[in-house]
Amino acid sequence: MSVLTDKKIYEILDKLDGSISELAKGALDSIEFQGNFEEVKNFLSNQYEIRLQNILEANNTSIHHLESGMKNRIIQRKQKTLANIAELFQI
Repeated sequence: MSVLTDKKIYEILDKLDGSISELAKGALDSIEFQGNFEEVKNFLSNQYEIRLQNILEANNTSIHHLESGMKNRIIQRKQKTLANIAELFQI
């Protein structure tokens, strides 16, 4: 397992935020969700975690191998990203 620096984690999270924001645009317009933001939020939350794990695995590590402070920053960033998406779409 490799060790990721704070800089690398923030690069990963920046990329992930952009990806989730783009996904949100499509999900909010989807007939499947019919304007139900709670369903969209759950979907985006799951996608955030799946995509984060895939990116970490591509970097030869996993969420389980990160220090607790880094995990907390990731959790805070995820919450902030989802809140920003909700605000952006005025939900």
